Amino acid sequence: MRLSLLPLTERGESQRHALAHSIARCAVASLHAELVLHPKPGMVGPRDSGAHTDMDAMTFMRSLFALRHYFVATARAGTRRASFAELRALGLAAEARMLAATAGVNTHRGAIFALGLLSAAIARVRASGRTVTDARLQQALRLWRGGLIAAEAGRPGEPSHGRMVAMRYRTGGARAEALLGFPAVFEIALPALRQALERGADPQRAQVQALFALLAQVADTNVLYRGGTVALAYVQRTANDFLAQGGVFDRRWPQRAEAMHRQCCALRLSPGGCADLLSASLFVHRVQTCAQ
Repeated sequence: MRLSLLPLTERGESQRHALAHSIARCAVASLHAELVLHPKPGMVGPRDSGAHTDMDAMTFMRSLFALRHYFVATARAGTRRASFAELRALGLAAEARMLAATAGVNTHRGAIFALGLLSAAIARVRASGRTVTDARLQQALRLWRGGLIAAEAGRPGEPSHGRMVAMRYRTGGARAEALLGFPAVFEIALPALRQALERGADPQRAQVQALFALLAQVADTNVLYRGGTVALAYVQRTANDFLAQGGVFDRRWPQRAEAMHRQCCALRLSPGGCADLLSASLFVHRVQTCAQ
């Protein structure tokens, strides 16, 4: 959908509505693309449940259906230059809908956080009449940094698995990614995705290449929670070996990626943080390459 680059103040409510829905469609499509991608080491996909016993692809589809209006709401909030507190409230409500749809299974909590912020940032940039560049998106994300810090300092109750892992292993996790403007998205996954596409890879191969770039460099808190530093070292070493041998441009890439998938399943490792970052990267790329 081609939308005018005039600021939204010079357009009407119908354009604001169209913008929010176009961004939401990109967000849901990107989450679906990540879900159906194969092979993905240890993660739920179209062929199996990976290292999980409590969820499958249909669980994720129910979650996606429950979240479709959330991204409309965050995009509309972005056009209004909403505060982080408002975005956080929308995210918590979306988490509740997700858990209701999945009978309590956490399928998309990380994606709700990352893609929710990005939806608002994309809408904020587009509402100002500008194209969505990496630099502009990161600049928009930084505007919510103070609110994110304040929200983290005031969070009551027991820490989440991610926060416990971050404290134990002195790694940043999802919140640190957001505070820094999602460097794993803009400095690791998106360059890998773009370079693979430029070299002639089809979308599936390019997405696998981007995922393995993330696996090779990100300290995934889900892996640390399930297997500690030994597991993280295995994931990063194996992903680096995959890339060093040519990645998806080696003719045996499907067999090597599938072998890592099977080993991660056997070890009960699921790099869900990297899956969320891949979805976020596909979201940004989809928005940037569609007509603006």
